[in-house]
Amino acid sequence: MRYVISTDGKAVSPHFGRCPQFTIVDIENNEVTHQETIANPGHMPAYLPDYFQQQGAGCIVAGGMGQRARMLFDQKGIQTIMGVSGMVEDVIAAILKGTLSGSENPCVPRSGKGYGIDKQK
Repeated sequence: MRYVISTDGKAVSPHFGRCPQFTIVDIENNEVTHQETIANPGHMPAYLPDYFQQQGAGCIVAGGMGQRARMLFDQKGIQTIMGVSGMVEDVIAAILKGTLSGSENPCVPRSGKGYGIDKQK
């Protein structure tokens, strides 16, 4: 399965759409077969759900995500796990152990303004 983790440096980003990077991890037979970090390709309405569907994502992991994005991922059959924090490598280890769980989605409308890719403008 291909996991996409919202990333800020080596940590899970609290804001999915505006995070600076994404870590993409492919896991097969309980082993990491591929891992890369890419720059956020852009934050526009409905863009990232389409983009990650085309990239073959099966699960999105983030600190928080807006309700519209969650709805779009659900419609595309892509699982979302929100309320995740900590280091990306620890998240990957939890996925491999089968212990990754989310918590309350901390995202509120416009809470990511001025964060991540917005700083680059």
